[in-house]
Amino acid sequence: MNTVRLGAYSPKRRTSTQGSTSGSEIKHRKHRPDYRLLVYMGLLLAAGAITVYAISPGLTLGRDLSENYYSTKQLTAIAIGIVAFLVAANLSIKRWKELTWVLISLAAISAVAVRFVGEEINGAYRWVQVGGLSFQAAELIKLALLIWLAGFLVKMRMQNKLDDKEAFKQIAIAVGIVGFVVAGLQSDLGSAIVMMAMVLSMTLIAGMSLKKLGIMFLILVVLGSVAIATSPYRRDRINTYLNPTADCQNEGYQSCQALITVGSGGMFGRGAGRSVQAYGYLPVAANDSIFAIISENWGFVGSVAIISIFVGLFRRMKLIAMNAPNDYTKLLVVGILTWLSVQMIINIGAMIGLLPLKGITLPFVSYGGTSIMFVMIAVGIVFNISRYSDLSEKTSKRKSTGRRVHNPLGQKWSAES
Repeated sequence: MNTVRLGAYSPKRRTSTQGSTSGSEIKHRKHRPDYRLLVYMGLLLAAGAITVYAISPGLTLGRDLSENYYSTKQLTAIAIGIVAFLVAANLSIKRWKELTWVLISLAAISAVAVRFVGEEINGAYRWVQVGGLSFQAAELIKLALLIWLAGFLVKMRMQNKLDDKEAFKQIAIAVGIVGFVVAGLQSDLGSAIVMMAMVLSMTLIAGMSLKKLGIMFLILVVLGSVAIATSPYRRDRINTYLNPTADCQNEGYQSCQALITVGSGGMFGRGAGRSVQAYGYLPVAANDSIFAIISENWGFVGSVAIISIFVGLFRRMKLIAMNAPNDYTKLLVVGILTWLSVQMIINIGAMIGLLPLKGITLPFVSYGGTSIMFVMIAVGIVFNISRYSDLSEKTSKRKSTGRRVHNPLGQKWSAES
């Protein structure tokens, strides 16, 4: 597997014509961006929109809503997401870095608002109602964490302090605050796990020692175990995961229905608009459980197709990360890749019984405006960075053959597949 870990910082590289390692400016020649990102993202958005449209009558059955209520809102969310993507794709990386504390402040405000004036749903405080729209604070927190951590890690590298106690302490404080707010106050352990994965992957790529990373990982495992042990509903989910068919009428209802939904699709599925489970049997069919509905509608073949599209998207992101113009942009792409891939794994894993239910959306596909908007912002950032990354066919062939390559900063990494 290719690795993209950053090499040791050298002051000489800072004055290189290839750009500063601080990421404040990108001095590489601007070129054609990676439009494959748009293709993969468009396919996932289309799959989600079609699925929501197909099950919208089932979701609105018995409610005073139009049959197309959910599909109309999903298309509106995608339209807003497209605007957000275009803004992110054209906003300079330097500007994103300058907005770090603005994003942190907005994330803090939204976190407080969610807990104290937000709507409680199934014991969790994750949404704030803004007019007729709901806003999920955890998505903004992910973006703020990404932008801050990339800048902080590069700063520590430049000062040769990445392995100092102070750097570890500041990261630990940030992790503690995010964990307390997201997993504690908002009762959103799934999003907290995604954020912790982002922290671990970015610090690993930045070059923090494996000893400190191991300590950080153990601390996160302990905190996660405490969060589960002290929460009855989380303990119930773990018990359900270990034995999903033990209580299908109560605690294990969603898990059992998800497995039934996935299995009922067979090889080729029932077909669009022929879902049975969306008519009140499968909870949150358009949100957390949408992959199960895709399996029901399009069968094993459709499920594999969706996973393949995600894999294609992640491969492009990995290539962009390996060829990013400087350390800051490299860490941004690594963080976004971790964000989307871990969230996808958690969602799909829960639907097929490989992981406990976490109440987390499938990126680009699930119904929900906040999730769609922020994952499209994330891809917009990667799309912008791809304009300055060497993604030539020659470079790709060299990587595929396992030959050692150099990144724009003159560092080396393995290109073994």
